Order: sequence, then C-alpha cells, then structure tokens
Amino acid sequence: MTSTGADAPDTRTGSASAFNVELNGLNTIHESERKGRPRDLFWPWFGANVSVFGLSYGSFLLGFGISFWQATIVGVVGIIASFLLCGVIALAGKRGSAPTMVLSRAVFGVEGNRVPSFLSWLLTVGWETVLVSLAALATATVFQQLGWEGGVVTKLVALIVVVALVIIGGVIGFNLIMRMQMVITIVTGVLTVVYILLVLNHIDLGAVAALPAGDAPHVIGGFVFMLTGFGLGWVNAAADYSRYLPRSSRSGGVVGWTTFGSSLAPVILLIFGILLAGSSTKLSQAIGADPIGALASLLPTWFLVPFVIVAVLGLVGGAVLDIYSSGLALLSVGVRVPRYVAAGIDGVIMTAGAVYVVFFATDFIGPFQGFLITLGVPIAAWCGIFIADIQLRRRDYAEAELYDRRGRYGAVRWLPIALIVIGTAIGWGLVTNTYAGWLSWQGYLLGPIGGKDGDWAFANLGVLVALVIGYLGTLLFSRAAVRRQEELPIAGSETANAGAVRR
Repeated sequence: MTSTGADAPDTRTGSASAFNVELNGLNTIHESERKGRPRDLFWPWFGANVSVFGLSYGSFLLGFGISFWQATIVGVVGIIASFLLCGVIALAGKRGSAPTMVLSRAVFGVEGNRVPSFLSWLLTVGWETVLVSLAALATATVFQQLGWEGGVVTKLVALIVVVALVIIGGVIGFNLIMRMQMVITIVTGVLTVVYILLVLNHIDLGAVAALPAGDAPHVIGGFVFMLTGFGLGWVNAAADYSRYLPRSSRSGGVVGWTTFGSSLAPVILLIFGILLAGSSTKLSQAIGADPIGALASLLPTWFLVPFVIVAVLGLVGGAVLDIYSSGLALLSVGVRVPRYVAAGIDGVIMTAGAVYVVFFATDFIGPFQGFLITLGVPIAAWCGIFIADIQLRRRDYAEAELYDRRGRYGAVRWLPIALIVIGTAIGWGLVTNTYAGWLSWQGYLLGPIGGKDGDWAFANLGVLVALVIGYLGTLLFSRAAVRRQEELPIAGSETANAGAVRR
C-alpha cells in the first residue's frame, strides 16, 4: 500500500526533544520507539483530570435532588468505574501498538470502523471546545473580581492564549504532551490544595447534612451523569498513550495506573465540591452559568491570579489530550492528511465552537448536559462492544492487518455496527435533555415507566442500556468470529509488521 502523511512513522526514532513534531499517525509504533513504564501513564491522566472544574460536579450532582452521602457514593463509584473502563481499553494499546480508533478496526472492520471513529471525533472535539470555553469564561470572571476589565477584550485574549497552548500541544504531539502534563500535574496539584484550604470556612456541615435524600431514579441519574462526565468521555482515547509502552509492560500496571491517575483528583475534588455546593444554594446556582468563575468568588483577592493559573492549566491539560486524540480520530474517519494537520483542523473547529459558547450562549450547564448524554449513548454502546472484544481475545492484534481491508478483520463487520445502532436507538429513547430544547425528541420509550415527566425520565437509563447491549451482544455473538480471527497465522513477525503498512 502507498504511504500517506497520515500514517507515516516518525523517522527521528529515539529523539528526546519534546519540541520535535511527532509524525506518527495511525501507524503502529515501531519497537524502537516503545518506551517507559506503566506508571508513566499517571502523568497524562492525572494532568488531564486535575482541573478545578471537577469541583463543579458537586453542584451538578446535587442538582439531581440527592443527599450528600448519596452524591458521594454514586460520584466516587461512578468516577472509578468509568475510568476502570479506560484502564481496560488502555490494554489494547499495549497489545496492538496503535491508536484506539485503529485497534477498534479489529471489531468493526477496517472500513466499518469509520462509524465509531466519527463518533469519537465528535466527542473529543466537543470536550476540547467545552474546556477551552471554560478557561476563557473563568479568566474573565476572575478579572472582574480583581476590578479589571473582564468583558469582550479579556475573553478574547484569554481564548487566544488558551487555544494557542492547546493547538501547539496537539500539533507537536506525544513527547510535548507528556512533558506538559507532568508540569501541569505538579502546578495544578499544589495550587488546588491551597484553594481547598482557603475556602474550607465556606463549608456549612449543617446545611450539607440537611440535604434531603433522593429516590432511586435520581440516584441512578446522578450515577449515569458521572459516568458520562468522566471515564466515558475518555474511553475512545484510552489506548492512544499506552501504545508507546513496551510489550513487556505488566497488564495490571497499565490498567491500575490509568485508573488511579485519572480517578485520584476527580474523587477528591468531587467530594469537596459537594460540600461547597451543599453549603450554599446561591453558589450552586452560579456554578450552572459559569462553573469555574463561580468558584473564584469564594477566594481572597491575593489568590485570584494563582487561581486563574490553576484553572486554565487544568483545563488545558484535558483539552490537549482531547485535541491529540481528536486528530487521530479524524484520520480514522478517512481524512488523508498528516496527524499534525488533523490536529490543526480540529483546533480551528474547537475555536469556532468556543467563540459561540463564550460570546453567544446564555447558559453552560444546559448545552453541556445535552452534549454529554446525547453522545454518551452511542459511545457507551461502542465501549461495551470494545471491552467485550478485549475480554474475548487471547492473542495480540495482527498489527499489519489492522490496515488491510482484505485481512482477517475484514472491511465491514455488521454485527457490532448493528449493536451500536440498536443500542443508540434504544438508549436515546430512555434519556431526556430538558435543558436543551433541540433534544426534546429524546425519551420516546419512556411511556411505560412514567413518560418524559416521570421520575425515571431523569435517570438517563439509556446510557447504561446501550453499554449493556454492546457488551452482552458482543460476548454472546462475536466469540466464534474472534476465535476464527485468532486461528489465522500471522505472516512474518509482529516486529517486522510494526509500522510497515501505511494506510
């Protein structure tokens, strides 16, 4: 097959410079480029999830009408369980040396995988847009509290700076991202601890304890929201970083460090965020309009500038990982450009979306919830399918054949595509998005359990149902197909195949 810039490997193998543009695209990573240890995964995943935005989830979760203990339990379990899914998918990166959306070809076929690749692209571009928008809004709010100009000019300058950082990281690639995430982790980790200490006096344990408990639909709704807000937003990119690890890396370490690194900060921030939001109804409402800016209102003036730094860096950490993975997903859809060009294209789309959110949207939480739940349904179905496929496989991937539609993985595998369609159709029928009018058509299957206005309407059961349909459907009906794939001999060694095919 012919070589394309999208899949050409980095010919500067072994280069240690973080500022060399990564030329690896969809190709498998050559043995000479595989490096590091599973614990190195802690840095990118912690750095991507240490944002003070995590505090805002306390308010979002209490918005389901549940108590402190209910929110804490479903929040902690939801965060860890959702990132455990990322840990399992990260295993595929070690076993296949390729990006997540290339490894997914083993399940959907080389051409059929364009469907989940497009969904992955939408999700990652959406997330990076959300994070960049939050950074600009937070900067403007803090500037207003300092008595400085916090209007259009401030928002525009903040947006330009944040967009530049994110696009530079995404375009240059893996080595710079790993360095950036280590710095972001240390700086944001320290400053976030300082923030928590400074606002401890705003916690009213009496008010928190008085929060009424919610019933089962509201608890489940909060749990699903945590799944979609955390790990399910990352599953489609979970193997993009573990693909650089040596084959000898311990599988338990890959799963454990991915899960631990990504869950640690959100768990701590969520619990503290629940305490803050539960202490003040006014603060909880303000978070819905400007999540991070509202949190700044609790701070003494002297810490507002450090707060902007920690807020922006934390959001940049998440957005950089998103734009890197969104570029890879765009290539997987079939756009034939180099990886760094794909990241640049996504940067332009991200900027346009952020301009709308920052300068024209009147509310944040409505569009945000609508985005999470709507895309969360098909992504949950894909996640269930991919997790089950990983569980069924006993051998590493035949790497060269991930790029050959005539190989063992075929061009299109219709069963998994059908499972995504069925899971999405049923899932959308069991979710509602009352905050976003353009999604009012959802919930068309809720009639038997109370309709769109009943208690179960807000449980967003569709996400869980889609996940289960994808998972069980694959376990029950794909076992024989996976065995047939693995019985075929692999032509040549895996090492020889790694990076050999350029499509």
